[in-house]
Amino acid sequence: MAMSEMFTQLGSVAAGIMFLWAMFQQYFPYQLRPHIEKYSQKLVSFVYPYIQITVQEYSADRWRRSEAYVAIEDYLSSNSSSRAKRLKADIIKDSQSVALSMDDHEEVTDEFQGVKLWWASSKSFPNTQSFSFYPASDEKRYYCLTFHQRYRDLIVGTYLNHVIKEGKAIAVRKRQRKLFTNNTSKNWYGYKRSVWSHVPFEHPATFETLAMKSKEKEEIVTDLTIFRTRKQYYSKIGKVWKRGYLLHGPPGTGKSSMIAAMAILLNYDIYDVELTSVKDNTDLRKLLIETTSKSIIVIEDIDCSLNLTGQRKKKKEEEKEESKDDPLLMKGKENESKESKVTLSGLLNFIDGLWSTCGEERLIVFTTGFWAPFL
Repeated sequence: MAMSEMFTQLGSVAAGIMFLWAMFQQYFPYQLRPHIEKYSQKLVSFVYPYIQITVQEYSADRWRRSEAYVAIEDYLSSNSSSRAKRLKADIIKDSQSVALSMDDHEEVTDEFQGVKLWWASSKSFPNTQSFSFYPASDEKRYYCLTFHQRYRDLIVGTYLNHVIKEGKAIAVRKRQRKLFTNNTSKNWYGYKRSVWSHVPFEHPATFETLAMKSKEKEEIVTDLTIFRTRKQYYSKIGKVWKRGYLLHGPPGTGKSSMIAAMAILLNYDIYDVELTSVKDNTDLRKLLIETTSKSIIVIEDIDCSLNLTGQRKKKKEEEKEESKDDPLLMKGKENESKESKVTLSGLLNFIDGLWSTCGEERLIVFTTGFWAPFL
């Protein structure tokens, strides 16, 4: 009987707390809530001796994925497979093995120099309730690290640096070359948004198989090898660690094979940029910011993708004159003109301007079907 009375009292207390919380949410002034939460957390800290550190997947501007989040994800993927109860599986290098990682809302323990810690994978949603066809558009993923406050100096000063370093090393070991292509700007938002799509890059071309003069081939290989090891040099002279190439020649002369051989030699990813799918210069910056280090950014047929010679403007004027008498054709041309407003100055501003500092150890390769002095 005493046990049933205790459960009855607990139920009454829980119901009372829920009622008070609902009243607080409904009627308490919104402007005062942050102050209440602030002081309530201070009160809790007196009796709760644990500290929590949160690592968000995206920063406030959401332009680029956090490097710390990616490193922690790689670190936990190798340490959580034997401890977590709910895991996500994915194919990794050479499509011959499976990588396991923590599922959402899962927690695992870790130990460092005798100290026990807890990692939790979570995601949050906006507080506003609204109907949307894209329910995951505003979800925010993050990792939460929990540890006792007496180990603050050890965790902040040593452990986090250890996790980042190990995570990056794991990423290098399981690295698989990828070929990326950009999605259209309208698909960068909403449910399952993605700036880039990729497939494994398994091109057979190498410098040994390229049909070109041995001396020229050796010069290119030497240049690439030196570039890969010159991080300190670029830092010393105050320049961004990148290098540009322009490949020109008729179709079938080996421009694509050359790019593939460069990627295989350096073990770099390839980002094939389709400029006609990018709406404007702002979206171009966002697109290129999402590229990683150790990569080759390829812009093919640069002479056709941008208005370099004024021929495109002349051609558009001619088409406009021809379509004046056809309203449907005129409307189609207007919609087409809204698709891409990328300019040469916008591209060069990222390639060699202030925005070029948003990454390092990258090759930028342009291709063209013909050679002209202004290129």
